[in-house]
Amino acid sequence: MTDFHTLPLKPALLASIETLGFAEMTPVQAQSLPPILEGRDVIAQARTGSGKTAAFGLGLLQQLDPELIRLQALVLCPTRELADQVSKAIRKLAATIPNVKLLTLCGGMPLGPQLASLSHDPHIVVGTPGRVQEHLKRGSLHGGGIKVLVLDEADRMLDLGFSEAIDDIAGRIAKHHQTLLFSATYPDEIRDASRRMQRDPVEVTVEAPHEEITIEQRFHEVDPARKIDALAQLLAGEHADHALVFCNMRRDVDAVTAELDRRGFSALALHGDMEQRDRDEVLVRFANRSCSVLVATDVAARGLDIAALPLVISYDIAHDPQTHIHRVGRTGRAGQSGHAITLVTPRELPKAQNIEDTQGQVVPWHPLKIVPPRGKTLHLAPMKTLVIDAGRQDKLRPGDILGALTGDAGLDANDVGKIDVYATRAYVAVNRSLAEKALDRLRRGRIKGRNFRVRALH
Repeated sequence: MTDFHTLPLKPALLASIETLGFAEMTPVQAQSLPPILEGRDVIAQARTGSGKTAAFGLGLLQQLDPELIRLQALVLCPTRELADQVSKAIRKLAATIPNVKLLTLCGGMPLGPQLASLSHDPHIVVGTPGRVQEHLKRGSLHGGGIKVLVLDEADRMLDLGFSEAIDDIAGRIAKHHQTLLFSATYPDEIRDASRRMQRDPVEVTVEAPHEEITIEQRFHEVDPARKIDALAQLLAGEHADHALVFCNMRRDVDAVTAELDRRGFSALALHGDMEQRDRDEVLVRFANRSCSVLVATDVAARGLDIAALPLVISYDIAHDPQTHIHRVGRTGRAGQSGHAITLVTPRELPKAQNIEDTQGQVVPWHPLKIVPPRGKTLHLAPMKTLVIDAGRQDKLRPGDILGALTGDAGLDANDVGKIDVYATRAYVAVNRSLAEKALDRLRRGRIKGRNFRVRALH
């Protein structure tokens, strides 16, 4: 029974499902939604891209009373990027329900505007544990009316040290509430959290599809001194026009990015030491194809959701098999094929053995002949990002930007890529060869009848 109409959902939610084009439930939705709609606690094992956000989103919206102006649902996420992603998904599901107020509350953002937004209680809050805990302690967020608490990617939240904050939050909200716990893995810490926070939970486990069908894995043993040469050679290959590279340490992310940039690659770094605005811009540029290579730590890349990502490279082999599986799962999504390559130095061979033991099969080793670099060769991304210093607060919409580019700027719609509009800024990707023309025309022309500052990101 995978038809959403078999569920006792509100007509407004069924209308949203049809509008969004959801044909039938994914396995995690089919298994978790019935007990969620019955009000049961649920602990579900599901990887990114499995449809879990719609499962808990529909569950919390089913219970929501929009006429009651108080906080009724709280979703905790490990990172700002994932919180933004979840907020967008829930907003889409709630589009047919009038007057639903959802707020995203994350660390790394100024507290002042958040306090102003909380002058009236929202119905739903999506946020990171530290900032949500801070608001509950200050009394700017009131948890007494919460009906549903969701822990999304709970394993990663515990990895990041949020266990105490989560326990504190659970103690500050309504005593009787439904707890939905979603995790990609089931380590002992997750079992302990479930025992502390849930009552007789329904357990849902969704087997990951056989990745061998869509993902080709390769392991290369390399000398430490030749690792960067091996990486550059692989990135110059046929599948490397859009690649995610993992490093274990933040300092290595910066060093590898700098070296790739020196060698002519369009590469950007992503890690937790960066300012939030810089992280946002990096994610926008990677998603809109104006950056070809993203070099990241595991935590920073957690909220990244790129449907068609052809190549993932572990520059450093993952510390544990579960993290390796997550990295591999970043490619080969949504029916696309993908390639996952792992570089292994002789000292790291025990980690490869650990992956073999966990998977119960030998990993595919391939020889890699490293050719000496022949000087700098440009590997430019196909698009370039223009930033407009205006956003939702200025009533700016993606259609306004597209209209200005295809009108006064004279671009073909096919030369305009992804458009992202935030509160005070907007980003638009344009064909790299036409970026200067588009920038010049937008500066001299008008968007929605007004002049805004426009600049290119380099």
